[in-house]
Amino acid sequence: MFIKRKEKSQAAPAPEQESNGHAPVMGAVAQAAAYPVRRLATPGPRARALLARDAQVVSQAHGRPYPLVVAEGRGAQLTDVDGNRYIDFIAGIAVNATGHAHPRVVAAVQQQAAAFLHVSADFYHEPWVQLAERLNSIRPFAEPARSFMCNSGTEAVEAALKLARYHSKRENFIGFLGGFHGRTTGALSFTSSRTVQRRGFAMMPGVTHIPYPDAYRPVLAAQPGDADYGDTVVNYLEQVIFARQVAPDTVAGILVESIQGEGGYIVPPASFFPRLRQLCDRHGILLICDEVQSGVGRTGKWWAIQHSGVEPDIVACAKGIASGVPLGVMLARASVSTWPPSAHGNTYGGNPLACAAALATLDLVEECGLQNAHDTGAFIMERLRQMQTRHTCIGDVRGRGLMIGVDFVEDARTHKPAAALAERVEHLAFEHGLLLLTCGASTVRMAPPLLITRPEVEEGLAIFEHVVGLAAGELG
Repeated sequence: MFIKRKEKSQAAPAPEQESNGHAPVMGAVAQAAAYPVRRLATPGPRARALLARDAQVVSQAHGRPYPLVVAEGRGAQLTDVDGNRYIDFIAGIAVNATGHAHPRVVAAVQQQAAAFLHVSADFYHEPWVQLAERLNSIRPFAEPARSFMCNSGTEAVEAALKLARYHSKRENFIGFLGGFHGRTTGALSFTSSRTVQRRGFAMMPGVTHIPYPDAYRPVLAAQPGDADYGDTVVNYLEQVIFARQVAPDTVAGILVESIQGEGGYIVPPASFFPRLRQLCDRHGILLICDEVQSGVGRTGKWWAIQHSGVEPDIVACAKGIASGVPLGVMLARASVSTWPPSAHGNTYGGNPLACAAALATLDLVEECGLQNAHDTGAFIMERLRQMQTRHTCIGDVRGRGLMIGVDFVEDARTHKPAAALAERVEHLAFEHGLLLLTCGASTVRMAPPLLITRPEVEEGLAIFEHVVGLAAGELG
């Protein structure tokens, strides 16, 4: 189930593999024969009983897409309270980087728990310093880094916003439509993936949104000389927003996802980040990259921004950094981290359990997760593009590493989103033993554990193609 410490190349291969270390490419019929797909009896009686209890005592503000009631997890597989088994292609929304209950992560947490659980952020302990040193060693910029540790992605974003304002002595920000950065007030002011997340809540002033560079569904008209849609978006920011709405010398930072997550797993065009970096440098604006979902090896590099060759000023990360133990980190250039003691803080920052889990996680990601994310991600993308030739409802397949989106369309020519179809694929996958989530207008995302094995991938893809066919047949 788990990749051992010494294995650094990739996850365990499937049976009957070729000499190059990759499983032979199988057609849909061969995959179905190798991994028979069946419909589960879910939710079962125990799950239904717990759902009824939940409805009486748990806030229903949480959005639950389907009734999964987990009993146990191992690696890239989960079992529910009725004994149904699932292949996990979502990993707690890209959180369980090393899979469920990896023995080395569990052991690290147990060892730390036996020493001490908490001392507060007012004092010092070695795991906190060790993790900060480790993060400094993998920072996505040349300058030394300073880490601010907290409990979640939204807290990491809040810290980044406060630091940007303090350091720059400016108050305004640029965000992107379709972005998701969290639900606390500051972060929510940038979040714009769905109106339900913002309706009824007051926003922080000073945030201007522009389109994210989604080349598959562009909303801005390309101008003569634009190399790609990334150019179009940056030119719009400079020539329209900075010229008519927000003076650039009042902008503290630009907060942007290196790959847009909730907005549809959108990979920006090649020109976007180099142009954005140049713009920031020209106007003294901090480039703040939200790597909460895309960071910590998810894309085959430590940070998704590294695919662009651009160095940010501040990075917000969380999710996969501690394999499911709550931890967020704001990583900033030392020259930017100019705030004084007590300017910011939280009770649980640098929590020893979270630090222990993160240190074990980073070791595992470095040993085998980065390479497996790269290799297995390429393998999945190849298989999905083969499926695309068999299913006209698949409009686009995109992503990097193990951050992959499958965009469903009603019309392949116009790219009209097929939201109902994507949602039906999500639900049918659950009913057949595969965990997926939707995002964006009509995208099904795949973000399995970075240590997922090739047989698990094969089984998951067999289920996926089966339910795509079922959903397309049902909805016409």
